[in-house]
Amino acid sequence: MAILELVLYPDPTLKEPCSTVTVVNDEIRALLSDMAETMYAEEGIGLAAPQIGSDHRVIVVDVEQRRKSDNHSQELSSLLKLINPEIVSSSGKIKSEEGCLSIPGVRETIERHETVVVRALDERGDSIEISADGLLAICLQHEIDHLDGILFIDHLTRLRRNLIKQKLKQLTDDYQQIR
Repeated sequence: MAILELVLYPDPTLKEPCSTVTVVNDEIRALLSDMAETMYAEEGIGLAAPQIGSDHRVIVVDVEQRRKSDNHSQELSSLLKLINPEIVSSSGKIKSEEGCLSIPGVRETIERHETVVVRALDERGDSIEISADGLLAICLQHEIDHLDGILFIDHLTRLRRNLIKQKLKQLTDDYQQIR
């Protein structure tokens, strides 16, 4: 397993839709394992393939990541490795604060569905269905959006999105001057 480099906004890779995985093989399983290790190293609760420069429709999610990292027990892991995930039903609305590993330092309140049902393949290639609410539902929606080239800031008003883009551009310019 390896910790991979994150793709950061405004890299155009983040806006590209991903390709469907047609064969679940060792390469895909290794990608999922590397993504999980990267997510844990970055202290995130979800990671989608475009965030590490891959165009495969795969995500990893572990909303219990903080508890797991506190005592490093594999038994506590609630890690989901999902291939070709899709939301097949949703209901309700909920607002919550979101952030993204690819847009560091930005957190915004986003409206999402309160509950979702997601169909995907697991790392053995078996079809699974997950019913989720709360943080898990929010995280699944966020990561599946990534697979379609949608960032959480795309859910904001144009004015709010433009303010964030200006802030990020200034941070990037400042960083470039320091280097």
